[in-house]
Amino acid sequence: MITLEGITKVYRAGEVEVPALKGVSLHIPEGEFVAIMGPSGSGKSTLMNVIGCLDQPTEGRYILDGYDVSALTDDQLAWIRNRKIGFVFQSFNLIPRVSAAHNVEMPLIYAGDSVQRRERAMAALESVGLLDRAGHLPNELSGGQQQRVAVARALVTDPAILLADEPTGNLDTESSLEILKLLRDLNQQGRTIVLITHEADIAAFAQRVVRLRDGVIVSDERQALAAELVR
Repeated sequence: MITLEGITKVYRAGEVEVPALKGVSLHIPEGEFVAIMGPSGSGKSTLMNVIGCLDQPTEGRYILDGYDVSALTDDQLAWIRNRKIGFVFQSFNLIPRVSAAHNVEMPLIYAGDSVQRRERAMAALESVGLLDRAGHLPNELSGGQQQRVAVARALVTDPAILLADEPTGNLDTESSLEILKLLRDLNQQGRTIVLITHEADIAAFAQRVVRLRDGVIVSDERQALAAELVR
């Protein structure tokens, strides 16, 4: 599903080079739930940007669902982002003046895909337990419900992977637990999930934890799953 081979990323500011990733190699099979952890400056955000096709590596090879991402044009990368990756961010990024259902439809609208668009949006909302909130505006929903809408939006294109970047960062403990259980349920249904976090109790919901430090992977371990969120 996801294969990274010798990925490096160097940022340049004038004559200064700052290496963010230093030869990272990682394989994530289809259907796995992986948490990527690391302190600030470890390279986890850069790795997320590479996996999400938001940034190109300086060197190395990236294969996503059979596509050699390293060799794609900007237009092809945009297609990959829209069709193969579902993004869930810390900020819900919902459009405030339109309904939950219309927010979920947005990736299909951007892709010019009109085939059963509303039906697919409603099915995605049902999958996250919010079918009865389809007509509500974001400000009529709780924080946890808004993040569920964001998850439904990420799922509506049936992406190969769900990439969640600190998805509970703006939520209280109860809402965080709801979102993490939802991600676990989606994984148990076969969805591949990559979770970016700096918190061990959040990463405990994943099957596997990859830890970064100073741009390199320092550990990669499978683990017993958490029964509940503890903060």
